[in-house]
Amino acid sequence: MEFKQLRSFIEVHRRGGFTQASQTLNISQSAVSKQVAQLEQDLGVVLLERHGSQLHLTDAGKIVLERGEAMLRLRQELKHELDDLSHLGRGELRLGLPLLGSDALFARLFAEYRRRYPNITIHLLEGGSRSVEQAVLSGELELGGSLTPNDPAFAFQPFCNEALDALLPTDHPLAKNGQISLAQLADTPFLLYQRSFVLNDRLLSACQQLGFTPREGGRSGQADFLAALVAAGQGVVLLPRVVARGLERPGVVRLVLSEPADLRWDIAFIWRQGAYLSHAAQAWLQLLREQPQPG
Repeated sequence: MEFKQLRSFIEVHRRGGFTQASQTLNISQSAVSKQVAQLEQDLGVVLLERHGSQLHLTDAGKIVLERGEAMLRLRQELKHELDDLSHLGRGELRLGLPLLGSDALFARLFAEYRRRYPNITIHLLEGGSRSVEQAVLSGELELGGSLTPNDPAFAFQPFCNEALDALLPTDHPLAKNGQISLAQLADTPFLLYQRSFVLNDRLLSACQQLGFTPREGGRSGQADFLAALVAAGQGVVLLPRVVARGLERPGVVRLVLSEPADLRWDIAFIWRQGAYLSHAAQAWLQLLREQPQPG
């Protein structure tokens, strides 16, 4: 059994197929198939079963997946520790950033990090909080920007705590208000984020506490597209203020969300509780601590 065989098997499961895994691993589909087949032969078990167009883990596959992810994490941490010991100022950082707000919050920080540590290779992944958390737990990422978690599996360093603003079409009956409450939007369709965004859950929970379930007008992970849908009269979207400010345009008005006051966008950088943090990761956290926090 080899690490590359485990990696291929894990990526096939994560990406949902051999073709998608080959694109992630940057090798041919036939090479991925051979590595998974060799792993099954070495272990003497079937790991994946095909049902129609879907791949499903066997009972043996579930065990190998769990142990394999742990082995790859330990291997990565070992490489980090040895690299830190012998090559200070070199190494790699596997970093996750939220899709929302990355341009406004992290572009300058990213550039400053590269200026300070030009020999550190950065592997970047963008996504919603759920996908970032999963990637951190699996070892795919060392650090990830996510809404502050309640899960004890994570340690975290707070970064920002932004209020939410509402973007409405300019012809909305409430568009001339200086501010607005969530309850006042009960009859307006909501434009929501992709399902990997924990902010969706917070928004839906806040609506239900006020006694209504919002009508869905569309979903996207791209703030520009959501703002374009607002301008087209498709509904309202709630966005972190640092994002909403940059999306004001003809056809769109930005209102302060006055209530509920505790509905906010609180971003922290998370890592696995008890995990070794490389010097590259510690340097990123230190850079964040040096910045005046937005919000």
